[in-house]
Amino acid sequence: MKPITVILAEDHAIVREGLRALLQAAGDIDVIGEAENGHEAVALAKKLRPEVVVIDISMPLLNGMEATRQILETLPKTRVIVLSGHNDDAYVERIVSLGAAGYLVKQSATGTLTTAIREVHKGNVFFSPSVANRRRDNAQNARIRGEQIAPKLTTRETEVLQLVAEGKANKETADVLGISIKTVEKHRQRVMEKLNIHDTAGLTRHAIATGMIEVQVQVELE
Repeated sequence: MKPITVILAEDHAIVREGLRALLQAAGDIDVIGEAENGHEAVALAKKLRPEVVVIDISMPLLNGMEATRQILETLPKTRVIVLSGHNDDAYVERIVSLGAAGYLVKQSATGTLTTAIREVHKGNVFFSPSVANRRRDNAQNARIRGEQIAPKLTTRETEVLQLVAEGKANKETADVLGISIKTVEKHRQRVMEKLNIHDTAGLTRHAIATGMIEVQVQVELE
């Protein structure tokens, strides 16, 4: 039987190596590529067209949520499994709304990842047991929370927001995205208007609260 092709996207090398070893040992799964940030994950997925992408929710430059959205826009048949340290219904519902097929809490990922990959490859969805139980018991409330999402940002606005929240200046953001400083400033202004947030500290708090960045990469808030 042809092995299931998988891309791993995880910014911590030691975690990525452990996951790769786990999957390669399964026998029916082939890790064909690895990425250490969201931009790499999107580019690699477009190039290699894997059957499954396993992606960390919190990564530098482009977070797992936005990377998932971009991957599925281009490769709708690819199945995405999100790994997260957040065991929270709001995160799960946002990921599901983007089209992800699985959501694994990192603490349980090593024991269930191979099963999750096989299940989503069959066309099913897969969640960590604790998440699946809560979704079943609180489905109605979870749907309500899923609808209460902040105003929709474009792909570029989301990228600019994350880089600003990571503490990058406009010039650094322009260099990373390959756009002009003036364009960065325009996107930043639109983000502030859409979110009704008018300072960098507020944007950073929003990015942390929505899981766009991890707390440890936040800039100091005044």
